[in-house]
Amino acid sequence: MIQKSIQIKLETGLEARPVAMLVQVASQFESTVYLGSDNKKVNAKSIMGMMSMGLESGAEVTVTADGADEETAVAEIEKFLTTR
Repeated sequence: MIQKSIQIKLETGLEARPVAMLVQVASQFESTVYLGSDNKKVNAKSIMGMMSMGLESGAEVTVTADGADEETAVAEIEKFLTTR
């Protein structure tokens, strides 16, 4: 299991479209992937869970992945949250 803190750099934060895209990225991996912020932790493969987070640009999140491809999963999620 690995964890990494990431600051969201998407202009709009995680609104409906970016959340849907993030769920697609997370769903590519065999590993379980969670995003956490302020005592709340949700499955990154769950669109409803991710929408409930209400994350804005500049917010700090902790990405946690556990499984065979955990390092790649965290790297790809970090790339998505920081470059779009």
